[in-house]
Amino acid sequence: MAATTLSNSFSAGDNSTAIIIPSKPQALTVSYKQLSAEVLSFQKKLAKLGVTPQAAVSIALPNTYEFIVAFLAAAWQRGIAAPLNSAYKQEEFEFYIDDLKSAVALVPKGSFAKDGAAVRAARKYKAAIAECYWNGREVVLDVKDEGKLKGKGNQKIEKAQPDNVALVLHTSGTTGRPKAVPLTHRNLTRTMKNIKATYDLSPADRTMLVMPLFHVHGLLAGFLAPLYSGGSVIVPPKFSASEFWDDFITYKANWYTAVPTIHQILLKNPPPHTKPKIRFIRSCSSPLSPTTFHQLEETYGAPVLEAYAMTEAAHQMTSNPLPPGKRQPGSVGIGQGVEVAILDGEGKEVPQGSEAEICIRGENVTKGYLNNPEANKSSFTSNGFFRTGDQGKKGKDGYVIITGRIKELINKGGEKISPIELDNVLARHPKVGEAVSFAIPDEMFGQEVAVAVVPKSGQKITEQELKDWVADKLASFKVPKKVYFTDNMPKTATGKIQRRIVADAMLKQDKPKAKL
Repeated sequence: MAATTLSNSFSAGDNSTAIIIPSKPQALTVSYKQLSAEVLSFQKKLAKLGVTPQAAVSIALPNTYEFIVAFLAAAWQRGIAAPLNSAYKQEEFEFYIDDLKSAVALVPKGSFAKDGAAVRAARKYKAAIAECYWNGREVVLDVKDEGKLKGKGNQKIEKAQPDNVALVLHTSGTTGRPKAVPLTHRNLTRTMKNIKATYDLSPADRTMLVMPLFHVHGLLAGFLAPLYSGGSVIVPPKFSASEFWDDFITYKANWYTAVPTIHQILLKNPPPHTKPKIRFIRSCSSPLSPTTFHQLEETYGAPVLEAYAMTEAAHQMTSNPLPPGKRQPGSVGIGQGVEVAILDGEGKEVPQGSEAEICIRGENVTKGYLNNPEANKSSFTSNGFFRTGDQGKKGKDGYVIITGRIKELINKGGEKISPIELDNVLARHPKVGEAVSFAIPDEMFGQEVAVAVVPKSGQKITEQELKDWVADKLASFKVPKKVYFTDNMPKTATGKIQRRIVADAMLKQDKPKAKL
């Protein structure tokens, strides 16, 4: 049977290794057979708690075996897996839990007693709260508060269907409110097949997972596609530059996928003594500079393949091919099981080499955002192409080059940050009159967060005060690196503040003044 759901996309009876969790003194090694049994067992626990089809299961766990089991079990039970960054603050958890009307929030062991941010947010919206951890024998589901599932337990074990929504991730919208992207089992399995085909993945391959599993990049390219191809995945709790090569060599990985920031961090650290056998290195989620591309190839002696992806496409859309195919630095390659077209505002294809919006169509692409008819109307062309919001062109060999962003998101090392979300948080500060956030170039992350602030009349405010204010309300990666103070915001003739104009005006302040 062809894989069309997460429940039939990897071999359940196979004794070969699926997952390795590095730990001292001994790593946890899990076979496909053990993984399937554990997921089924956890699915039963979710059903007993009261998880029914299309109920959202918010997963606020770091990269762990329990995350993997909970994610797959929620999808098998026809629930909606909703992975969240475990470092979020309460206000952020509240938004996501409320937006999906989550039935349950899964949190790490000890969170309930500590009254952690995710616990407080779940309690506010009456989601059940359960701690989730591996005890050496099984993944435990320790229910601390039944919330809205009280009296609704003992549900039947479900069987997922291809068009059931398996996963919802939020993407930062340019309107400030993150948009919920529903991805079906069919969307996910199509991407898994596309990635397997692009990189010729097989049971002989083993990857080192460095991306977070709450991100579509880590979840699809770093985890699901390798399992679909019968290979295995090494899952450390987080990326550590000092331990990366040790683990890579010890557990016999032969490829990895990451954002350019991680590649740069690895390049800044001493290379491993033993040269690892690397089949290829994949880069995705923000633009890879040709300099980093060449440094990676020279340092590690492996082909570097840049890809282009979006949450709405269940991750991968294009990629540079493996050798002997041509890989082109500065280009994100060619469509991989996905149609890619460069379309104008009317949805018509522009002549080859001309710049317009990059648009895509394929079985991996979401059918539309949840409860957002306005965004759905503007995001799809009449013939079903999804508008990425990225500007680009195709070279004569069909290789796609991204030339800019039509939308104004800040892309900090692959983390997309909505400037409007930041504006809104800053505007709530009692001393702030006006605030505008924007991207500034950054060597390590590609882009960093900057804000321009007009203090209220007669008020004094420091840069640190504003950073602390944001840090208290949003995840640390959203805290501005630089705060510019100004008396007035540059505006257009109609009085509209334009981010680009503000950014240009603020960046001019940084230029050294010429001596008279």
